[in-house]
Amino acid sequence: MLIDQYYTASNGRISFSREQGSNFAKQVADDFNPIHDTDARRFCIPGDLLFSIILAKYGLNRHMEFDFTGMVIDGIELVLPEPSAELVISDTAGKQYLTIRRSGEGTCSVPLIDRLTRKYVEFSGHTFPHILVPLLAGESVMINPERPMVMYESMTIDLDRLDIENPSLEMDHNEVVINGKRGEVQLAFNLVEAGNIVGRGRKRLILSGLRDYVQQAMDDIVVNLNQRKLAFQPQ
Repeated sequence: MLIDQYYTASNGRISFSREQGSNFAKQVADDFNPIHDTDARRFCIPGDLLFSIILAKYGLNRHMEFDFTGMVIDGIELVLPEPSAELVISDTAGKQYLTIRRSGEGTCSVPLIDRLTRKYVEFSGHTFPHILVPLLAGESVMINPERPMVMYESMTIDLDRLDIENPSLEMDHNEVVINGKRGEVQLAFNLVEAGNIVGRGRKRLILSGLRDYVQQAMDDIVVNLNQRKLAFQPQ
């Protein structure tokens, strides 16, 4: 499947190297958030990679909720539970990182899951700067250029039906709440096939370390991001 090279599986457990997590972020999601760099001090595995693995291992249901409760770092082994309506993903010490609730009709169609995974992850990876920068500028705030902290907290997806082949994701609307140096952003999107809406989704992000908006500083962040993309070499 699409994501097989980005994690290691053994005896019902999965783990990640920094290179696997970083390459998924950059190669699949086009996500150059520094927190996914192999040399990042606060490195974490992309939440979209965990989302992708859950779909690959347990299938796609018409209704799914994902709640992220911890940052997965390299070397941690996550235990995959037996299939059920509620899945709790924990490490071998019992610390919880992700809870999934799922209901409704399900499918394990590899082509559909691969296509939906790729479309969602590409959409999600472009959150910054394409969506967040103008959204935050409208609130006169910006992320900290030195320590950008944008955390993926939760996501829901609702599909009207599963007899679809290649849905695209299109932005519906965004919601933002700023409280001092912290912010909450909700991105609402539609899943569309052949011009018809076949599902809906919502992604929630938590931002910290916000500061007053400075156009030149924000421009520098975007320029640096684009330079990092051009310089990237898969490991």
